[in-house]
Amino acid sequence: MNAAERRLATAVLVVGTGGSGLRAAIELAERGVDVIMVGKRPRSDAHTTLAAGGINAALGTMDAQDSWQQHAADTIKESYLLADPRTVEVVAQGAARGIHDLERYGMAFAREDDGRISQRFFGAHTYRRTAFAGDYTGLEIQRTLVRRAEQLNIPILDTVYVTRLLVRDNVVFGAYGFDVNDGTRYAVHADAVILATGGHTRIWRRTSSRRDENTGDSFRLAVLAGARIRDPELVQFHPSGILAPENAAGTLVSEAARGEGGILRNAAGERFMERYDPQRMELSTRDRVALAEFTEIQEGRGTANGGVWLDVSHLPRETIMRRLPRVYQMMLELQMLDITVNPIEIAPTAHYSMGGVWVRPEDHSTDVAGLFAVGEAASGLHGANRLGGNSLIELLVYGRIVAEAAAAYSAGLEVQRRSAAATAEARAEVHGLLAADGPENVRALQRAVRDTMTAYAGVVRDESGLRTGLADLDAIEARTAAVGIHPDIAGFQDLAHAFDLKSSTLAARATLAAALERRETRGCHNRGDYPELDPALRVNLVWSPADGVVREEVEPVPAEIAALMAEVSSVGKLVE
Repeated sequence: MNAAERRLATAVLVVGTGGSGLRAAIELAERGVDVIMVGKRPRSDAHTTLAAGGINAALGTMDAQDSWQQHAADTIKESYLLADPRTVEVVAQGAARGIHDLERYGMAFAREDDGRISQRFFGAHTYRRTAFAGDYTGLEIQRTLVRRAEQLNIPILDTVYVTRLLVRDNVVFGAYGFDVNDGTRYAVHADAVILATGGHTRIWRRTSSRRDENTGDSFRLAVLAGARIRDPELVQFHPSGILAPENAAGTLVSEAARGEGGILRNAAGERFMERYDPQRMELSTRDRVALAEFTEIQEGRGTANGGVWLDVSHLPRETIMRRLPRVYQMMLELQMLDITVNPIEIAPTAHYSMGGVWVRPEDHSTDVAGLFAVGEAASGLHGANRLGGNSLIELLVYGRIVAEAAAAYSAGLEVQRRSAAATAEARAEVHGLLAADGPENVRALQRAVRDTMTAYAGVVRDESGLRTGLADLDAIEARTAAVGIHPDIAGFQDLAHAFDLKSSTLAARATLAAALERRETRGCHNRGDYPELDPALRVNLVWSPADGVVREEVEPVPAEIAALMAEVSSVGKLVE
């Protein structure tokens, strides 16, 4: 076993190689600031590549009356008033610049005949403001950012799993980790660290995340460093994840399938959305459709496998082949299912972490000096329901802003003090796990966490279930003390899974605790025992191991934004 340790040093370390991390690194490199990126999966295959729908900015190319103020109003309205108004303003105001940055890097947006960037309706937007590149916008953004990073010769180590941030006296000074292929340890010293490590949706059994991503790394790394987590209970469940095969459960069927006229039916063949949203039917919002499906399944009207049917077979074959080619191809590949003839079995699936690390709206700095968080790892923009298309623009706007802040922080440091003890603790944690030879299997324990979260913290939660979930989690954590880790010739994935498990249990605890405290139904958060929205709970819930759940007031919405907030019709629009 190779236990060599490499030491690197840089001004700014970016942890995570998805869209937000890349955008931050690009900004730093363009400013001449020394930067290193590390990630645990190939840069070309970061989670950002899965974002299909589009990216929002009030460019006014299609609807000239659109404005950043209206974009902000729509975002806050959709958040059920839990989004941080200043964060929303920063994103809405910076969105056009974010799009222009992508153009500067060579991004191929869909355009009108006269050369304008095309924009379409998406979810609860007042105007057409979602730019796109086919139905693979995230993939094209990731490719564009990777290409720009390569032009700038940014060092990217995308086989390094970060296990700890290195902190001395509440000041970050780097990170520790190991190479997932050969086990080489890495101690990276840095003036500032940008955490761009995604969300925590992989802790549910069905999720749109792939294996070994979004296991809550951001939660664990931040909390162990001394930061806090905001709104972990606010998780968006996407209504159309497939059920089979098991290794692809949760893979999303594009909402374009409903947008093009797909019909949802229960096991009895009833078009059940008539009961839940008779006006919008299948074009209702994600949270409402997911709740409707959950209710049908829970009340015994679901399929034998615990799902419902999404049927597009009544549409003309040429429409399906032209408008839904990726869905058609995916279902053929995964299930040998021809969607022009047969319905698709789907169920709600954990999709997006709207909460995350507590950050300040102006620069996404955390409670720890020199530590920043960005993208799905951060919180503040989405509140209790994410406006479709906002996550990709968030990456660009705050990627640039955290880079500016990290560069300024690094430049202003007179001295950076390290801690040999902190590095030794991180090193000992890796050594300890590699020596572990207990009977418990890491993968089985991960499954136990996912089963617990699915059973007790899914689309609908209640007090007794959440308390049962916390008790289950206590038992799972007790078993983690007896795991066995067995790296082999194929690499150190077993060690990576052990750290994934540590992250998952911490993220699960934060989520269950906050869900228990939020005794109301608001947006994506449905409490069966508290079915009404409680105006007194227009607060963010901030969690840390030391203090548990603490309520934090949401800032008031500026008058010019509040005046523009209204119910948005979804007639004739794509769902989110």
